[in-house]
Amino acid sequence: MTATLEPDALVSDARAKRNVMVLVAAQAILGAQMPMLFVVGGLAGGMLAWHVCFATLPIALIVFGSMTTAPWLSPFMQRNGRKAGFVIGTLGGAAGAALAAAGLWFGSFTLLLMGSYLTGIYMSAQGFYRFAAADTASEAFRPKAISYVMAGGLLSAIIGPQLNKLVAEAYLIPFLGTYLAIIALNLAGMGIFYWLDLPPGTKKTGTAANLPPARTRRELLSDPAILVAVICAMVSYALMNLVMTSTPLAVVGCGFGTNAANDVVTAHVLAMFAPSFFTGHLIARFGVRKIVATGLLILAAAGAVALTGVGAGLLSGSGTGSEPMGLFSFFGALILLGLGWNFGFIGATTMLAGAHAPHERGVVQGMNDALVFGCVTVASLASGGLMNCAGGDVVQGWTAVNLAMAPFLMLAGGALVWLMMQPKTA
Repeated sequence: MTATLEPDALVSDARAKRNVMVLVAAQAILGAQMPMLFVVGGLAGGMLAWHVCFATLPIALIVFGSMTTAPWLSPFMQRNGRKAGFVIGTLGGAAGAALAAAGLWFGSFTLLLMGSYLTGIYMSAQGFYRFAAADTASEAFRPKAISYVMAGGLLSAIIGPQLNKLVAEAYLIPFLGTYLAIIALNLAGMGIFYWLDLPPGTKKTGTAANLPPARTRRELLSDPAILVAVICAMVSYALMNLVMTSTPLAVVGCGFGTNAANDVVTAHVLAMFAPSFFTGHLIARFGVRKIVATGLLILAAAGAVALTGVGAGLLSGSGTGSEPMGLFSFFGALILLGLGWNFGFIGATTMLAGAHAPHERGVVQGMNDALVFGCVTVASLASGGLMNCAGGDVVQGWTAVNLAMAPFLMLAGGALVWLMMQPKTA
């Protein structure tokens, strides 16, 4: 029974460690395009949009593209192998950047949006790096493998913005250099995947005769472990995005400068990825459910710190940026937000990776990422609405954003408690 459900566990972790190194490199180099795109997407949209309200639509289209790509890309990788799917991701990223560059060249917002959607193909493929790290790992090494690959995001968060400083204003048309650099990143980075040593695809007839038929999506979601893993991943990622998207608006709206907003977001990104060096070890030691629960509690603490800053009058609006403790509350809230996301999302990914048979991973992982990024898309759109339309000033908007976290944290926490109460099965 064990051999049929976990054939990859027999593979030496030396192979898995090599794959982790390759995937970390891909995360660092190819992943650098994502912070570049999230920095310039709204600014480029503001230049070309039909109305200022649509300025951030290119960013929303990237996430939407990822959501709609995952359901077909994951089964494609199941049949044809991870490498083929990752190459498709880089081609999508290059094509999306080329269309976006054409949009800037011709002054076409429509082309920029089309390019943003194609970029979502890369974002979706990048999301499967963490699952690829688990494909050849033993059960003991699996959470560490996922965690190390996620830690590669720390490098991309440094490389991307620094590269963007060099190229964003390199041409007369603002941000054209950014998209041209992203084309080069994708085409050059494609060769990284040559070094991966992953199982081949199953094709149509490649599943072993002694394996049971893959479960349908309805059957998979009726599995408590899978359902709760998906819920916790959706809540962790969507709430992180909800608050992070509003943070620059809140920081600047409270009278602090743009540089202060950049510093807060930088601290947040570091908190998202730096803990990945030890998250896997914590999961191996304390168990994945405890780490996910800790992540949800830290997300709640992030909201509490943000609301405490408001309640104490630290963000009350002289509009001068003279209240230093108000800025500290932003730093505290966003650092906790990043840490909570790390524990919650990596924990949920590890939980999901251990909750299905290998021949079901194409359907399970595609369904998971479609649901996760669907929620992130909604959170991206809702964040601006809550911040700008939920009250008469920036403090009321920031309060609404953080209060909106509460019901979803209760949903995920309740789901996790329900899972712990389920009887153990063979």
